[in-house]
Amino acid sequence: LHNLLVSNSEWVEGVLRFQPHFFENSAKGQTPHTLWIGCSDSRVPESVITLARPGDIFVHRNIANQVHLNDSNGLSVLEYAVDHVGVENVIVVGHSECGGAHASLVAAQSNPSPPPNKPIITIPSAPADAPLNLWLEPLTRLAISLNLSSVPESIALPVVVEENVKDQVFKLTQTQTIIDAWTKGTPKGQSVWIHGWVYELDTGYLRDLNISQGPPG
Repeated sequence: LHNLLVSNSEWVEGVLRFQPHFFENSAKGQTPHTLWIGCSDSRVPESVITLARPGDIFVHRNIANQVHLNDSNGLSVLEYAVDHVGVENVIVVGHSECGGAHASLVAAQSNPSPPPNKPIITIPSAPADAPLNLWLEPLTRLAISLNLSSVPESIALPVVVEENVKDQVFKLTQTQTIIDAWTKGTPKGQSVWIHGWVYELDTGYLRDLNISQGPPG
């Protein structure tokens, strides 16, 4: 922890050498252009991999970059970003070797035909109502629907990662914030687009899945 504090001090000093008023101006408000919905994985720091500066990206991260339509935390971030901060882009960013996607894939391959109307347990060592099992259940159901039970993990996992991003992009279009932005307009008057990307851990590159969606017309 001491090293983190030392590094922070060095970073501040470096910024001030080139932009003496950066932090003073930053304290006056934010105008990020993008909301990044990513995974909590420590290997995918959005500002680092995009060379973004503080103030460029509004961020929401969780396990396996999920958009749950009953998650008041994520929905409040989306509403605040679109309606109050004025972001123009919402990007769902998955990544290769995602632990959440891997756990869901393993669960799906182990139990490809679960009993209907019963909870799906992704993490066998935890009870069905454990936070991780509740959080990952939609992703595990998605993995089951992909029929990957006989596909090698090295091939199946990238499929789950990509399909997960596509599913979350679709779910964003079902949120009231995006529906209102596309039918009534936004309070700040900006157009809002939704995008899906995947970050490749072994190369460092971001990959656009070309599934962007925007206002009608």
